[in-house]
Amino acid sequence: MSYVCGNFPIIQKQNLTRGIYSFVVKAPEIAGKAKAGQFANIAVPGFTLRRPISICDFNAKSGEVRFVFEERGKGTAELAKLREGECLDILGPLGNGFDIPVEGKVIVIGGGIGVPPLLGVTKRSAAEAILGFRDITRVILEDDFRKSTNGNVTVCTDNGSYGVHGVVTAPLAEKLAKGGYSAVMACGPEPMIKAVIKTCEEYSVPCQVSLEQRMGCGVGACVVCSCMTVRNGQEHYSRVCKDGPVFKAEEVRFNG
Repeated sequence: MSYVCGNFPIIQKQNLTRGIYSFVVKAPEIAGKAKAGQFANIAVPGFTLRRPISICDFNAKSGEVRFVFEERGKGTAELAKLREGECLDILGPLGNGFDIPVEGKVIVIGGGIGVPPLLGVTKRSAAEAILGFRDITRVILEDDFRKSTNGNVTVCTDNGSYGVHGVVTAPLAEKLAKGGYSAVMACGPEPMIKAVIKTCEEYSVPCQVSLEQRMGCGVGACVVCSCMTVRNGQEHYSRVCKDGPVFKAEEVRFNG
């Protein structure tokens, strides 16, 4: 798939919670090509390597693209300092997104900063959402998901400070046991992804997962983001940036 490289103005900036920001940029060339689950590589002034940031949402009609990211180092901290009216140097959309079924109900499951790339799925399918966070202070995008799912959102927190006390797989199992779901789509920390895959296997429901890996180039040239996958019975290394970040659950092999 072709991608775009250019400078695009930030038209809205929000601090969603401590260290997590939402940028909406006017980028019609990217919005017209984007698919839910893809990402972009964003340049940071003073840094050589771009930062891979998931596309939270996009609107081809308005030409807007939304990014939600967390400060995780010096680069993203500098990115968070940008203001409305300033421009982002963006390369995207990159990678392969979610394969959204045309029929049937979908469950999206996000954990922490893995929540944002799933919002686009809920706006393009008959979806329900299960969102997991450490505690109430880390909850993000709940209102956005409630709007896009007609209120079909379950929020879980590890410490029980908000919503359901516990992990996301408990409400997932309850939903899958009722039947009628054509796919589960997940993004989040590796332990959560492993647990979601296992639960989907128990109920024989197809699952797609978005993997998080450190990236260099973002276009498949440097192979920094390689991960082990299985296709046609053969193990081989895939590049998360180019072959993913979304994979079928049965293709993924985790270390340990």
